Amino acid sequence: MKVSALIPVKGFRNAKQRLSPLLAVTERELLAEIMFREVLSQVLGARGLAETFVVTGDDRVAEIAYSGGAQLIREKAERGETAAVDFARLELKKSGREAVLIIPGDLPLVRAKDIEAVLAQMPDGASSPFALLVPSHDRMGTNALLLAPPDVIELRFGYDSFSYHSTQVSARALPLRVLENERIALDIDEPKDLETFLSFGFRDSETDRLVRAFLADKEARRAGGFGIL
Repeated sequence: MKVSALIPVKGFRNAKQRLSPLLAVTERELLAEIMFREVLSQVLGARGLAETFVVTGDDRVAEIAYSGGAQLIREKAERGETAAVDFARLELKKSGREAVLIIPGDLPLVRAKDIEAVLAQMPDGASSPFALLVPSHDRMGTNALLLAPPDVIELRFGYDSFSYHSTQVSARALPLRVLENERIALDIDEPKDLETFLSFGFRDSETDRLVRAFLADKEARRAGGFGIL
């Protein structure tokens, strides 16, 4: 079964507002962009995917996706993550895609091997219907879904989405398949998420370097210095 990746991405303007106690507007916008670039690179480098799509209504995001080698599904206007994914899933099903791996663009720890680990959960010769969920670290969110066909269950992202999606799987009388992956499990929404991210010590990451520079600048300013980004 061929699997297409789908990355939903909103415009970077005013991104990650829950980080505003720690990061300025321009810092949050840059962080969102760098995370998306790195997630896109890792997804494109993963073995086993037939293709990678980005769904967005933003020109800047579309430019990055296209230049990076992804295919685009354009929204006329941004209507939120659930609406964007539902729109893209319908387009993928109409065009005959068999299965979709949905993964957000704000997972700074994700690596190609994590994507491959998710794909490995679909056995050779597997057929529809199939649903696999990867929860967030607190199991309140869903940070990846592998679905065949793409619209096999209803989706609702946001608070307690993992519980909602689990219920949807059960409602379809499908086995509840859950994969725990500590790198996929971490998305960046709140200041504490940045602390957790840095604790992994991914020094080869542009996101890591950026966050450390931001925080060092904040510390220098608190100490009376003049931190420079």
